[in-house]
Amino acid sequence: MPKPTPSPLLLISLSLLFLLPHSATSHHFREAPQFYNSPNCPSISDTDGDGTDVFSHHFFHVAMTLDAAYLRGSMAAILSVLQHSSCPENVDFHFVASASADTIHLRRTIANSFPYLRFHVYRFDDSAVSGLISTSIRVALDCPLNYARNYLANLLPLRVRRVVYLDSDLLLVDDIAKLGSTPLSDSSVLAAPEYCNANFTSYFTPTFWSNPSLSLTFAGRKACYFNTGVMVIDLERWREGDYTTRIQEWMELQKRMRIYELGSLPPFLLVFAGNIAPVDHRWNQHGLGGDNFRGLCRDLHPGPVSLLHWSGKGKPWARLDANRPCPLDALWAPYDLLQTPFGLDS
Repeated sequence: MPKPTPSPLLLISLSLLFLLPHSATSHHFREAPQFYNSPNCPSISDTDGDGTDVFSHHFFHVAMTLDAAYLRGSMAAILSVLQHSSCPENVDFHFVASASADTIHLRRTIANSFPYLRFHVYRFDDSAVSGLISTSIRVALDCPLNYARNYLANLLPLRVRRVVYLDSDLLLVDDIAKLGSTPLSDSSVLAAPEYCNANFTSYFTPTFWSNPSLSLTFAGRKACYFNTGVMVIDLERWREGDYTTRIQEWMELQKRMRIYELGSLPPFLLVFAGNIAPVDHRWNQHGLGGDNFRGLCRDLHPGPVSLLHWSGKGKPWARLDANRPCPLDALWAPYDLLQTPFGLDS
């Protein structure tokens, strides 16, 4: 019995897949619409000096990490920031990518989808932190780039005095200028929503709490949990206080005696918990990724919403692709810029 002959269309499609370079078979993203400043926004001509200083106080600086695994989430997050900003042309993005990543491809991808975007890409040397990372409950948390937020004060230019740090698995549905303008007290280095009803002790091991010299770390501080995926950081104060070194010292101790279990969060709690400026909970509706162990869907917390954060095990793009979305993943889908191969998307 003769073997069936493949159709000419199938043969052509297969040939194209083999002939195309690797980058052409990777994810492609659509160009996002351009967003313009409202009439009351300061224009570039209003800035200091010759009018080209992108580090002027008229600009809101946003920092994010950038890598291939979360690029789809990053693109959606960027779009959400611009779409809901009253002065989108005054938002300056600072992306941190691993030095081992294809930064040319990442830069080109951002520029193609956002040709009007004001952005910079910084290379982060994984070796700066890889020797300090201890294994945690999730392998994804052990990625060196997950610790790049510790080094923003070193990576970003000195003229950047304040920055809003955002994870790649979130969406803004409000004006980032409101978040970026969060007032900081004289003693605060960063601002973030606090969650004092969380069991703070669970973030550290019995070894930590049984050691008097360690447990006294929080003496006199009303220490509460906060999520490091959304933070407003005063980089000037960070540099003055050398907070990168303070965080590293806790990570070095962790390597010797295992005082916590959960990735990059506990060192931030050890250094900052109980001394951060408050931010309304609407700015980090976190945990939408679901339960870390069972992958369960989560509902929104009560109250208004300005930022949706899919922290946790599940990411909306992965669940949508698998046709097993959580109900709230439908809120992320309209910001997805992914373009399917050969332009077959509707």
